[in-house]
Amino acid sequence: MRIMTRAAVLLVFGLAAFLTVRAQTSASVAEVQLFTSVNRARRAEGLPALKWNDALAAAARRHAGVMAQRGAAEHGFAGEPSLASRVTQAGGHFVWLSENVVQGSAVETIQAEFLKSPNHRANMLDSDMDSIGVGVVERGGQLFAVEDFSKAK
Repeated sequence: MRIMTRAAVLLVFGLAAFLTVRAQTSASVAEVQLFTSVNRARRAEGLPALKWNDALAAAARRHAGVMAQRGAAEHGFAGEPSLASRVTQAGGHFVWLSENVVQGSAVETIQAEFLKSPNHRANMLDSDMDSIGVGVVERGGQLFAVEDFSKAK
């Protein structure tokens, strides 16, 4: 019974976070699912949830779009601004930044890849970070996902 109650509470909190982010932003369902998954992983490690940041999300979406156009998941391409420049151009203010990028067929696959990778997992669970923006662009049946993390100024 305790497990069912706990699962119900997690479902309610997850749904509340989903509806809150969707109502306050232009985030896609996939973006909100990744945001919720990151915070679920953080809670499991006793870390505070990250706050959604629209400037980080705008920078992440733009970069996800570039990745989709190029058909590859990379942190940067020739001629593209750096992560710090992309976030600043989107209106972000930060002390620290980090980024996860991946290409996958489904949100669940993407989140599993992020959790499996020591570097991506470390970014998600970095206790210095307090904000996140997620961008997901679909092209040719593939999702190109970017998670931008920051310690806000």
